[in-house]
Amino acid sequence: MEADLKLKLEQLHKRVDALKDQINTEEATKNAFVMPFIQILGYDIFNPTEVIPEFICDIGTKKGEKVDYVIKKDGEPILIIECKHWKEHADAHNSQLHRYYHVSKARFGVLTNGHTYNFYADLEKPNIMDEKPFFTLDLSDLKTSSLKILENFTKQGYNLESILDSAEALKYIKAIRNEFEKELQEPSDEMVKLLVSRFFDRPLTSSRLATFKEYTRKAFSNSINESISFRLKNALHINESVPSKELEQITPIHENTETPRFITTEEEMEGSQIVKAILRESLPASRIAFRDTQSYFGILLDDNNRKPLCRLHFNATNKYIELFHNGKDNGERKQLASLDDLYSYKAELLSTLKHYEEIKIKPE
Repeated sequence: MEADLKLKLEQLHKRVDALKDQINTEEATKNAFVMPFIQILGYDIFNPTEVIPEFICDIGTKKGEKVDYVIKKDGEPILIIECKHWKEHADAHNSQLHRYYHVSKARFGVLTNGHTYNFYADLEKPNIMDEKPFFTLDLSDLKTSSLKILENFTKQGYNLESILDSAEALKYIKAIRNEFEKELQEPSDEMVKLLVSRFFDRPLTSSRLATFKEYTRKAFSNSINESISFRLKNALHINESVPSKELEQITPIHENTETPRFITTEEEMEGSQIVKAILRESLPASRIAFRDTQSYFGILLDDNNRKPLCRLHFNATNKYIELFHNGKDNGERKQLASLDDLYSYKAELLSTLKHYEEIKIKPE
C-alpha cells in the first residue's frame, strides 16, 4: 500500500507543478489539488455523507461559518480540512481552522495549500487545536516515514489509536530537532556552559565563554563532517585505511573553517551514487569526482571543472539535474519528481561522457 500511495502522491506533485501557474483562486486550488489528495487517501469525494464540502460549523453567535471539507468515517467526523491558495503558506496563524476544530468533534485538522499539508491535533489542551502541527507532508519531499504516518489517515488504514500514540512523539521530536539544529548553527550560552562544565572546572569568564563557543561550533562541524564521511565511505565501499581523493573533494567543511559553508545532504549522496552507477558502465570509478558547493552538487570527469558530467540542484523545494550537452558551459535543467528519475537521463549522461572522450580539452 505504501508504494501505491507514494506513486499516486508523486503523480499529484507533478500535476501541481504543471498546473499551479494557471490556478488563480483558492477555489481552483481546492478543485485541482486538494480534492485529488482526498481521493488518494481513499475517500469518495462524490459521496456527500463521506466527504462534505462547505460544512457548516456554527460558532457561538456566529451562524453559517463553513469549513472547506469534513471527512467522515462510519458517520463520525475524523478530519477537517481548510484550504489556502497554493501561493499562500499553510500556516495556522490567524487561521479559521482553530475555531472550526473546537466545534467539529473531529480529532484532527489539516491546513493545506495543495502542496504542503499540516496535520494538527489537541495534544496540549483537550478540544483546543495546538498552535503547531504534529505532522507535515510535503509533496515535493515524500519521505518513507511520512508515508507510513499518512497511511493511518487513509480510509482503508485509518487508525485513531495509532495516530494518537505517535502524534505526541512526532510533535516533540520535531520541536527538539529544530532546537538542536539551532544549536548546531549557533550554540547558545546555556548549551556551551552545559557541555564545558563536564570537563572544565574553572569559572567561565565572558571571554572564556566566547572562546568555548567557537570551540563548540567547530566541534559540532567536525562531528557532522566525520559522520558524513563515514557514511559515504560505507556507500562507496572504501577501505578506511586508504585516504580517498573523492572523500576529500566531497567533504563540505575544512579543518581551517570555523563554521560550515554547506553540508552534503543524504539526498545528494544518494543521487551522486545513482549517477556514478550509470557512468560506471563506461568509466572507472577513479575518473568520477564529486564537488559540493552552496548552490549545487557537481559530478565531474577527471576532477576537471571544464568537464562537468552533471550537477544536482537539491537545495530547494523542487529538485533538478543539470545536464551538459556537448560540453556547453550552461547546462539544461530537468526537474526530478524523485531520485529514481535520474535513471531516465542515462542516455544524456553517457552522451556527455562520450563527447568529452572524443575531444581533447587542455588541462586547467
